[in-house]
Amino acid sequence: MKIAPSILSADFANLERDVKLVEQAGADYIHIDAMDGQFVANLTLGPNVVQAIRPHTKLPLDCHLMVNTPEKLIPAFARAGADIITIHAEATAHIHGAIQMIKNENISAGVVINPGTSVDVIKPVLGDVDMVLVMTVNPGFGGQGFIESTLGKIQELASLREKHGYHYEIEVDGGITHETIIKCIQAGADVFVAGSYIYDDENPAAAICRLKDACHNAV
Repeated sequence: MKIAPSILSADFANLERDVKLVEQAGADYIHIDAMDGQFVANLTLGPNVVQAIRPHTKLPLDCHLMVNTPEKLIPAFARAGADIITIHAEATAHIHGAIQMIKNENISAGVVINPGTSVDVIKPVLGDVDMVLVMTVNPGFGGQGFIESTLGKIQELASLREKHGYHYEIEVDGGITHETIIKCIQAGADVFVAGSYIYDDENPAAAICRLKDACHNAV
């Protein structure tokens, strides 16, 4: 089980500090949310932020592109130092080709589905990806409540992985707390993105410990 703090909820004036803080607390990935103001209403981090963070952590940089036509940005994020790039099935007409673009950069590739998108949409690429990210809130802003109906998709993806011998990690993003993480683990998820739960806590390291403890107790 892996914890991926989302720096969308970090202090942007002190990103180096906040990245190092969660690394020292036992985080497994750093989750970076890129939003273009079109695919989602918010406008956030670009490849320049990835490049700025890269020298300050040894953790994998997990870059979630909430952008239309992600093909236009994949090379820039790869050059900036991304280790994982996940793209939305809803954001491109050529999801297979976009996944191959990421693979050709010699980094891990993932596909994302929104709460209203069926697993059926991504079945053709499940054998090609390293990660499937299930949005457990509607994308665009942090601090939203967990959508319970997404648990069925996590279960379905876990079942498909076992049935076909796929190797992808199942990541969940949105409304993750020490309580909802247990439901996600029991459904079959492996990687847990948490932003406001960690960075809004007066002690982010303690928040990570609570999530880790919940993971251990749920297994």
